Amino acid sequence: MFSHLPTPTLDTIISLSAAYKKDTRANKVDLGIGVYKNSDGVTPIMRAVQQAQDIVVASQTTKAYVGIAGCEEFNQSMVDLVLKGTSAYERVATIQTPGASGGLRMFADLIHFAQPDTTVWLTNPSYVNHAPIMEAAGLRVKYYAYFNPVTKTVDTEAMLRDLAQAGPNDVVLLHGCCHNPTGADMSLDAWQSVTELAQANGFMPFVDAAYLGFGDSYEQDAAGLRFMADNVDEMMLTVSCSKNFGLYRERTGAAMVIGKNVTEAGNAKGKLQNLARASYTMPPDHGAALVKTVLQDDKLTAIWQQELVEMQQRLLSLRQTLCRELRNTYNTAQFDFIEQHKGMFTVLGLSPQQMTRLREEFAIYGVTDGRINVAGLTESDIPYVAESIMKVC
Repeated sequence: MFSHLPTPTLDTIISLSAAYKKDTRANKVDLGIGVYKNSDGVTPIMRAVQQAQDIVVASQTTKAYVGIAGCEEFNQSMVDLVLKGTSAYERVATIQTPGASGGLRMFADLIHFAQPDTTVWLTNPSYVNHAPIMEAAGLRVKYYAYFNPVTKTVDTEAMLRDLAQAGPNDVVLLHGCCHNPTGADMSLDAWQSVTELAQANGFMPFVDAAYLGFGDSYEQDAAGLRFMADNVDEMMLTVSCSKNFGLYRERTGAAMVIGKNVTEAGNAKGKLQNLARASYTMPPDHGAALVKTVLQDDKLTAIWQQELVEMQQRLLSLRQTLCRELRNTYNTAQFDFIEQHKGMFTVLGLSPQQMTRLREEFAIYGVTDGRINVAGLTESDIPYVAESIMKVC
């Protein structure tokens, strides 16, 4: 049965992480996989999550099945967090998923069931897993202009020109904030313009929100998707708790479907549950139990919000420090754009050959497309990383 299978292509980022772990050089720096690290180079358990974990362990009396839709208290807590105050709040239905990636796959399968000839439009470039997930579900993928590699900003005019071609048989996938891989985010005006196009042309917006709170603030980061949710009839939204709750390995996410009315949203949720049953039956509970506990307790919510601000501010400081090191030590403004980008990632604009040199000669691991994870830096890494970047330029 398996003898004819081809040698698999390794995942770019996962294989990069594996190579980093095998590297014995003392000066190695991992800027590949997207995880947040503190000043000691550790991905910590957040204080609010640790306290919630103590509560869950002390109070949980069973490990029985929760249900196909996951923890409904978690689902409602996530809707409250993301959509409260919008018109979508009364016409949204939610299931818990194994991370946001699980939500992406469930929605891809739902799209294929509801409208098999759908084309899903992705930003150019986009998260490395977007296209494989959509294509695995049998959907066509098309790319729309997004990132200008010269200015290192969003090319809003080109983006709107491309999206004007999308129509009722199309889904447009947008990054909620902190664009992966570029770090270049749409302005609120751009969100409003895309919303107007969706209203006029009839395409379905699909927002992947993996980094809320890592850009400017949770409220600012969510402003664009909330405006859209408030002004379109239908929309899909995946939300991750991996980054802003630090629950990477717990695989905790939510898939929210906004319908024209509560009945249609409920019908979509029912189909999502059927699809989940045929895939993984039910999502893991522990991460959802922790998030629910944090968000249902005012004291823990306040602690979590403060921790999220601390992480966001540290990311901003890392960007500023790296830019200052490059600017002052090497008298170059070539990389000033790093300070303007949002969240964990930045595309440096280096070639695959230059990124390979960074890895092979200097033990600095970044993705060959030029993406680095700023959140993987420690303050002590910055002079060496800046020096190495300049040596390969």
